[in-house]
Amino acid sequence: MCFSRSDFHYDLPPELIAQYPLPTRSGSRLLALDAETAAPRDLLFTDLPQLLRPTDLLVFNNTRVMRARLFGHKATGGRVEVLIERVLAPQEALAHLRASKTPAIGSQLTLTGNVPVQVIGRDGALFRLHTPTLPIAEVMAQYGHLPLPPYIQRPDETSDAARYQTLFASRDGAVAAPTAGLHFDAALLRQLDELGIERAEVTLHVGAGTFQPLRVEDLAQHEMHAEWLEVTAQLCERIAAVRQRGGRVIAVGSTSVRSLETAAAAGELKPYCGDSRLFIRPGDRFRVVDAMITNFHLPESTLLILVAAFAGYTPIMNAYRHAVAAGYRFFSYGDAMFLTRRQPD
Repeated sequence: MCFSRSDFHYDLPPELIAQYPLPTRSGSRLLALDAETAAPRDLLFTDLPQLLRPTDLLVFNNTRVMRARLFGHKATGGRVEVLIERVLAPQEALAHLRASKTPAIGSQLTLTGNVPVQVIGRDGALFRLHTPTLPIAEVMAQYGHLPLPPYIQRPDETSDAARYQTLFASRDGAVAAPTAGLHFDAALLRQLDELGIERAEVTLHVGAGTFQPLRVEDLAQHEMHAEWLEVTAQLCERIAAVRQRGGRVIAVGSTSVRSLETAAAAGELKPYCGDSRLFIRPGDRFRVVDAMITNFHLPESTLLILVAAFAGYTPIMNAYRHAVAAGYRFFSYGDAMFLTRRQPD
């Protein structure tokens, strides 16, 4: 079947979009979708250990969300919002700029704290910025805000500093959290350790493009945004050991899926460090991941298309309709799914 963007539309009442996290990380619901039965099961996230085996390997994304949203004004006095996408050097970064009129190359901005910023170039939709007086990291640490997704319609609050980071976030570089990992608290991780379920990590620095909707009906015409990732040789060795003992590789989040499948795109899993523009669509082959944990994704998004490729188009769209009817909470601070890979027809 040939799919287009509109095939991945579903109706979502706005009140189901979670605006705040639940009081506890593991307090969310878990919709389990088995590839063999295609029947959704309503569980709690604390039921996750029942779905796992001692031979499994959970692969988490250890990226950390930067305080990447900054506010300031142009020399003309007009307000500007800066979203740092990628730090290129201690005092240089690529960023999205939002202003009533696009700042010209060579112009100067002033951020909160009277921090000067020079617009020194462009790279597609992104602006190249230089901070002559302070390193970018210091500017973000002192004056930056956590860049909550656009569907969370409130400013970031003090509590988001902890709750919009996973417990294992260790490498700065993302502008959005790998949200499937937000459900894991210390108690659940200890329980998994006691069951002998191994854990490993990849790094994929999530970019703002993850929230950009598809603008073309033909999926083949969509160009993915680039995201930096690293899959180490040690992880490749651990996955080989999992295969030898008959275990499963379970990706925690779509970012872990994209990392592992990027590293195996040539046919064999190998260490990888660099950018990826991998767009996974129905019909694509999964070479590494056997099951995945993921949040619910936006209609007509590349991430919804990814999970449909993984678990099957009809089962996923039916599961989403079930989740809406059952009142699941959606998106970054929402509930989760556990999916097993559907074998290709």
